[in-house]
Amino acid sequence: MWIRFAAETDANQILGIYTPVVTDTPISFEETPPSPVEMAGRIRQTLDRYPWLVLDQDGRVSGYAYATAFRERAAYQWSVEVSAYVHTDDRRRGVAKGLYTSLFEILRIQGFVNAFAGVALPNEASVGLHESLGFEPVGVYESVGYKLEGWHDVGWWQLRLQHPESPPSQPISFAEVQGSEAVVGALTLGEALLRR
Repeated sequence: MWIRFAAETDANQILGIYTPVVTDTPISFEETPPSPVEMAGRIRQTLDRYPWLVLDQDGRVSGYAYATAFRERAAYQWSVEVSAYVHTDDRRRGVAKGLYTSLFEILRIQGFVNAFAGVALPNEASVGLHESLGFEPVGVYESVGYKLEGWHDVGWWQLRLQHPESPPSQPISFAEVQGSEAVVGALTLGEALLRR
């Protein structure tokens, strides 16, 4: 098992993990799964600025985690939104924790200050994961989404990645740091947490 950067060629396997989340649960507010071409485009667009990681088990993607812009306006550029998804066969093996640990270290290297995670409620497993990694609850959007014949709340959690400086340096794009020794080292941090 090893953590690596996602590639567009991972789109089908990532969809294998994500599609049942879309079709069978309110965890994602998407109602129709993206096509393989659309998912490949999401991976490509994300990797220019933010990390997208997968856990690879002999060519099989068993989980993934990525960061995106928290909001588009310039003042938000030091904050990201993060997500992690794990194949149903690989849950409770430290996959999400390992992926997130590597992801957060890369985000620190890039210069990001805050990570936010939105969780459709109730979801004890996701809340427990995020809080075990140091996220703190910051609020709930009540009845913000309607899916699968019900209204759903979304809770928000925040992780301070590093102390904010004033004035801050602009975050570095993932494309600029991807091959650096520090980023490659960040991948091994998460690998150490995996239960083999």
